[in-house]
Amino acid sequence: MGDDIAVADVREWAAGLDEIAALIGPRFARSEPRENAVAYLRGLLSGRERKNSWTISEHAGQRVPAPMQRLLSTTDWDPDLVRDDLRSYVTSHLGDPDGVLIVDETGFLKKGTRSAGVARQYTGTAGRIENAQVGVFLTYSTPHGRTFLDRELYLPKVWAEDRDRCEKAGVPAGRGFATKPELAISMLARAIDGGVPASWVTGDAVYGQHYRLRSSLEDRGVWYVLAVPSSQHVIAKTTASVSGGEYRADALTAALPATAWRTRSAGRGSKGDRRYAWARARINGGRDPDAEYWLLARRSLTDPTELAYYLCHAPKRVALSELVRVAGARWAIEETFQTAKGQTGLDHYQVRQYTGWYRHITLSMLAHAFLTVTRSKRGLELGQAASSSR
Repeated sequence: MGDDIAVADVREWAAGLDEIAALIGPRFARSEPRENAVAYLRGLLSGRERKNSWTISEHAGQRVPAPMQRLLSTTDWDPDLVRDDLRSYVTSHLGDPDGVLIVDETGFLKKGTRSAGVARQYTGTAGRIENAQVGVFLTYSTPHGRTFLDRELYLPKVWAEDRDRCEKAGVPAGRGFATKPELAISMLARAIDGGVPASWVTGDAVYGQHYRLRSSLEDRGVWYVLAVPSSQHVIAKTTASVSGGEYRADALTAALPATAWRTRSAGRGSKGDRRYAWARARINGGRDPDAEYWLLARRSLTDPTELAYYLCHAPKRVALSELVRVAGARWAIEETFQTAKGQTGLDHYQVRQYTGWYRHITLSMLAHAFLTVTRSKRGLELGQAASSSR
């Protein structure tokens, strides 16, 4: 029985890789880069500790890394088109109307000054200011799995204003400075316009406090639960327990009665069920007359001083549990960063050029999506087998 399962797993893995190869194959005009791209994906999925051009070349049986280095540098292929293929692949296998789009950034610690976008900047990867590149990512979370959809390299102002430096790193002439929320707006628009089924968007306070990001989602009729700082100003609606008017988020939360708080789970994490106390207050919102706007607050069950706040654009009569579900989905992107860096070499690249970054990151994202889809299929098969045995 065990051998049969092992053979089935190998066949499923091979069939899945064949699907990926057929999907992205047309993006490569010649057979050599096409084959190298698939070999690169296999290397990213291998058990090697480090996954860069050298080790992936060894895994592919190539004596020198030159073919893989060319794949990331001079070979003629567009990583944005492969990103579009990735989106189609993820949507077809994991798509769900209740899906959540999640925006966040992660850092890639680097030495030197020549890698595109590298600068001394804060990164959550180190928890402090370090010499690093920062990428802004869009993740998709559904009941079937969670994985990446899109990515953009953050280009600090010191780079965007230095065209000579940009030219040496291969940054396109038309690429100027854009804030992280502006990059997120572009990625969200691509996902929504690309037909990704999703009812909600979530993200941390970097994105939640950005008015244009929130208004762009409202204009598209997309619901959101976005974190904001305690200093965020809101206009409360008058209710039986709260007087209307302008408040800071923390002040409005403090004005809520004790009966407003409910204990709810925000989903399971690496340490078990994430249970918190939650409360919400009605606020005046934007331009959508068919929506409700809320300030949502989260409080630790062990430390009442530990609070977080969210602005919500939601359908009418939305349940508190639904807002909590979406707020809790934000952790999915942290777990996705962790697994991608650990399993598909997201941060293992050794490229300095702008295009090289996009090519490696896109292929790593595709490898992560493949693992997620494979696990989802396997889980479904096991579930069906368990049901039929009852």
